[in-house]
Amino acid sequence: MHFEKSYLPYGLAWSSPFVRWQGSIAHLHSMRFAAQVAQKAFESRGFDPASLEALHLGMTVPQKSSFYGAPWMAALLGAPGITGPQLNQACATSARVLVSAALEVESGGARTVLALAADRCSNGPHLYYPNPQGMGGTGEHEDWVVDNFQRDPHALNAMIETAENVAREAGIDRAAQEELTLIRVAQYQEALANERAFQKRYMVAPLPIFDASGRKQLATLEGDEGLHPTTKEGLAKLKPVMPNGTVTFGCQTHPADGNAGALVCDRERAQELAKDPKVSVRLVSGGSARAKKGFMAMAVVPAAQAALKQAGIGIRDVAAIKTHNPFAVNDVYFARELGLDFDKFNRFGSPLIYGHPQGPTGLRATIELVEELVMKGGGYGLFAGCAAGDTAMALVVRVG
Repeated sequence: MHFEKSYLPYGLAWSSPFVRWQGSIAHLHSMRFAAQVAQKAFESRGFDPASLEALHLGMTVPQKSSFYGAPWMAALLGAPGITGPQLNQACATSARVLVSAALEVESGGARTVLALAADRCSNGPHLYYPNPQGMGGTGEHEDWVVDNFQRDPHALNAMIETAENVAREAGIDRAAQEELTLIRVAQYQEALANERAFQKRYMVAPLPIFDASGRKQLATLEGDEGLHPTTKEGLAKLKPVMPNGTVTFGCQTHPADGNAGALVCDRERAQELAKDPKVSVRLVSGGSARAKKGFMAMAVVPAAQAALKQAGIGIRDVAAIKTHNPFAVNDVYFARELGLDFDKFNRFGSPLIYGHPQGPTGLRATIELVEELVMKGGGYGLFAGCAAGDTAMALVVRVG
């Protein structure tokens, strides 16, 4: 997929803080919370949501009444006259939502499209599927979040088993995973420096957190919540999650709750809306791939290569790279296959450290990628990340 007309107006992209599941926002409806955050972003940037022409919503965990998807979200935002699709592609949902919004702009269907992603891994729904032919008419049940972490119905393995499969085949030992994790921890600390100066470029915070009724304020969310201190000594003490494995809880991400959004527009509209009209952010290309069964982390490399090919550039032409890295194995494999040093990508943090709310994860990473490129003075940026089903998606953006 190659794009010519799709731009992100600089300054109209945001993320909530990410909160470890069962934390301070575990009780919040993910769609209502995303609307609250988006409205604060709009207000701070002087944007009228009534000027939106379409909404593409990404969600992977159902919430009450989320059957009504993007049309309901649009109404919550103050744009009740628009509509759009609701998309779910597991952890590639953000990339898919951006591509979907860009395709609408490319086709001339709309000039101002909101790409919004929201998820709450906390308190996931427990589903019951009627089965009249079951014993005594008994149906089947599923815990939407936990059961799907534990079993891919095609590969018949858990998410962590895919990491172990890649580690075993690619010769990625525990030492390499811990080395990379400590680098990612240090990179995240850069985002917290000077009272979170980097995160304040895009993150909507502080946020008041209310009870389920919306009347009583329970807390104020200042930034990412629930991160555990990580040290070399601490990592060394952990046992592998699986018998005879290499992956510990310290070298994988944690489920989380949060949301993120960005506008996708044509060039003229993006320039009109940008907080700095001199900063141009173009969505250049997208790519996708699928690895062999049970080897999810491997899919990121061909997805990235596909996006780079569509952009007409190589990995050495890229000024900044961000990845969705649920396991340290992902980034070790990615670095080795593409000839990168561990510390040359994921500056200012990555999902390995700040958490994994699935739908919005890649969108926050892409927003951080844009901010890093702006700080560098421009250039190409690459986002790539894996997703359930041994798949991956990647995007190339250009700031300049």
